[in-house]
Amino acid sequence: MEHVNVDAQAGDLSGVLDPAGCLEYLPSISGDLPPGARAFATDSDHYDFRSRRCVKDLTLQAVQGAGHEEMEVEFRHNCWKHDQDLVIRYTGVSCLVIDPADATGTDLGPVILDEILPHRDGCSHEIACWNGTLTIICRDLQATWTETDCSSKP
Repeated sequence: MEHVNVDAQAGDLSGVLDPAGCLEYLPSISGDLPPGARAFATDSDHYDFRSRRCVKDLTLQAVQGAGHEEMEVEFRHNCWKHDQDLVIRYTGVSCLVIDPADATGTDLGPVILDEILPHRDGCSHEIACWNGTLTIICRDLQATWTETDCSSKP
């Protein structure tokens, strides 16, 4: 990640998540992002850890269409924080990188944070999880939050 710090220091505490660099940088690049990516990245809830629509703590549920121009990534809610699941549809996918390379994507664990940046092909979306990262370069993306039943804890 270029602007999101997933290992910041706050006093004596290390390993603190700090999206401040991204939030400061985002206004200068938002006009360079495709419309769907811009809407998702600049949503006021995106990096608000108290928000039910913050990506932190979602769990990668499925990666569909890997290797194709159209992809869909599904994230499952965390009932203690979210009341919706997130589905991101990517169009014009030119690159998909899962790190570590032997991971399936769904075993990357909970989301730490993500970062969307302009790219010559449209945008890059890097999603940092506890066990690795998922990076997708695409023409654009569309993020959709869908209601879910949180009556049964994960």
